[in-house]
Amino acid sequence: MAERTLRGARLGGQSFEDERGIEFAARQQVGYRCAQGHTFEITMSIEAEVPAVWECPRCGSEAVSTSGIEREEKVEKPQRTHWDMLLERRSEKELEEILTERLELLRGGEIGPAHLHRASTRKKKARA
Repeated sequence: MAERTLRGARLGGQSFEDERGIEFAARQQVGYRCAQGHTFEITMSIEAEVPAVWECPRCGSEAVSTSGIEREEKVEKPQRTHWDMLLERRSEKELEEILTERLELLRGGEIGPAHLHRASTRKKKARA
């Protein structure tokens, strides 16, 4: 076991690289305030798009940017109903024609629930 251990360094400990010659990205401090009154700052890249809302690290509620960045309001589509989708495929005149045709078939006993067919066919046989 003693032959396998690494000497002189801790695993996962510290890096032996130094920071000479490394150019860090430009940064900015962005301030936020939540409804509870907590204020905090987040370090972000200058190139990053700064969000209008950030989660408060203390209470978890939404915190708003103190630099005046406004939320973009999303345009919500109105909810489409079955009737709206039907009107995309057919005109009202076509729908009226289909309705009258289907009602005639239903009243004539050609379509519809089975128990209605049996009753109408019995009546027809009794008349004949």
